[in-house]
Amino acid sequence: MKRLDAREALGIVDRMLANLIATVPAKGRAGSDVRTKINDTRVHAFKLLITDTIGPELDECFDLARQAGTTLKQIEGVRRQLDAEPTATLGGMLVKNASVRFCLATMGAIIATVEFVSRQDVAALKSAMVEPFGEAEEIAADDMDSMSYQALIRLHAAITNHLVESARPLPRMLRYEFADILPSLVLAYKLYDDAARCDEVRQENKIVHPAFCPIEGRALSQ
Repeated sequence: MKRLDAREALGIVDRMLANLIATVPAKGRAGSDVRTKINDTRVHAFKLLITDTIGPELDECFDLARQAGTTLKQIEGVRRQLDAEPTATLGGMLVKNASVRFCLATMGAIIATVEFVSRQDVAALKSAMVEPFGEAEEIAADDMDSMSYQALIRLHAAITNHLVESARPLPRMLRYEFADILPSLVLAYKLYDDAARCDEVRQENKIVHPAFCPIEGRALSQ
């Protein structure tokens, strides 16, 4: 990569890695490993950009962050920050686009480990994936980058298929309405015939005080 391109790309990489390291837990061996790797990559980023060898290093940073417990929402935040990065050089644009694709690949890996509790959660996530993948696919198509475009299409399809299969055995969320304000214990007994599920009702409906639940809310169909 040319020096002018590398200077612009360096800023993009540094800001992206600063955001990524902020998603890593402050304690634990996994968090320590990813912070060490990210900081090492930031220190040597310019040399890696000049020699066009930064790709594997960024890939490892994202993978270690995922293993350390970085969440889907946090990676989406990193992706959105990258989307807002202006570029004036070819090198800067390539690094930005590649980093966005690392985010999408990491999001796919995180989704594969999520345990869903309702079809609505799956449907919401499936809808949320449309925009980031659509933007990345459009950029790859505009750049006539057929390999990246096909890889993005395959990844998006794999995530969608996984979500569809995950939703198949899950119960639906249904709305309920009672005539009076009731405690969560009574709600759980009436809805599930099991008062022990009162915390589930409270958390699902973000009930402030378990003794005074709103008359309307949501519950699982089973």
